[in-house]
Amino acid sequence: MPAVEASTPTIRKTALNAVHRQMGAKMVKFNGWDMPVEYPCAGGIMAEHKAVRTSVGIFDVSHMGDIRLAGADALAAVQHISMNDAARLAVGQAQYSALLYPEGTFVDDVIVHRLGEDEYLLVINAGTREKDFNWVRDNTRGFKCGVEHLSDEFTQIAIQGPRAVELLQKLTDADLSAVKFYWVKRGTIHLTQGQPRRYLSDILIARTGYTGEDGFEIYIPADEPTSVRVWNEILEAGKEFGAVPCGLGARNTLRLEAKLPLYGHEISDTINVWEAGLDRFCKMEKAEFVGRAALEQAKAAGLKRTLVGLEMVERGIARDGYKVLDDAGAEIGYVTSGSPAPFLKKYIALAYVPPKFAEMGSSVKVEIRGQGLKAQVVTTPFYKRPKKN
Repeated sequence: MPAVEASTPTIRKTALNAVHRQMGAKMVKFNGWDMPVEYPCAGGIMAEHKAVRTSVGIFDVSHMGDIRLAGADALAAVQHISMNDAARLAVGQAQYSALLYPEGTFVDDVIVHRLGEDEYLLVINAGTREKDFNWVRDNTRGFKCGVEHLSDEFTQIAIQGPRAVELLQKLTDADLSAVKFYWVKRGTIHLTQGQPRRYLSDILIARTGYTGEDGFEIYIPADEPTSVRVWNEILEAGKEFGAVPCGLGARNTLRLEAKLPLYGHEISDTINVWEAGLDRFCKMEKAEFVGRAALEQAKAAGLKRTLVGLEMVERGIARDGYKVLDDAGAEIGYVTSGSPAPFLKKYIALAYVPPKFAEMGSSVKVEIRGQGLKAQVVTTPFYKRPKKN
């Protein structure tokens, strides 16, 4: 199979682009895509964020990529290229994992879905689509399995929040109460608004998300008429729950509160698994996988930096790339992500610092506009969704 070209069009648009613009969304260029960052009609980022934490929000995440591996050696191939243990997955189950370079650093983080006995779907990040596909293809050549780039086959819509299950259940015959977190099943989506009535069968429904809340991500055909109709039906069905459309701004603040990593920030091709604090997803006890040897060496050598959560003590927003200082003003690290936390009503950040500064309660400073403002190392994730009774 030929390589997917790394060069991309100047700007890409999802099948829902026109709808976002009709709704008055503020659009931005993100990883080569024209995407909504917020919807003034929904109240903007703060309101969208709070809607997801308290009720339900709807996201267009069709910019995400999808790679299918299928064939007799599909499991062996997935085991070789990813750090988690896919052998633990039952059919219909998913897991968080990552693709690693031989140096133990990140190609990308992924969600691995086991769709059949010998069929797996990797959901990858938007900005790394072509790189990821080429890397997966090149590193599975010795296995009897096909590798397909399905990124443009789906419109992916995320329905997130404590009332997501009630909303989506109105539109499907699948028993969503039986779908556990990080499990996936196929079902029919009923489109009842307008004429003619339609039924989308065999739709992938995954209980996954990137917000720290309960919710689902559905994968529907990527043609514009179908995508627009499903988007509108979901919003209509969600009116009784106060559902709102949400953009990338709220998606970022939500994932930050939940300490979910973002490629190019908390993880990258220069950061390893131990530094990123993702060792619970890295199964060193399984057979060889790409990056394993380097991770053993890195573990033996010990950490020189580690990812921590910061809460600003003095008023200021710790933005991505800002310097982290010790109390004497010496530079010791940097902020990877930072913003106000709309639900927690605090100013929070993630940062890399030497291990000796990583203890809870440690005092550091963040350089903001030339001033070192006080911050404190705190427990992460900053937000955990309440357990259901």
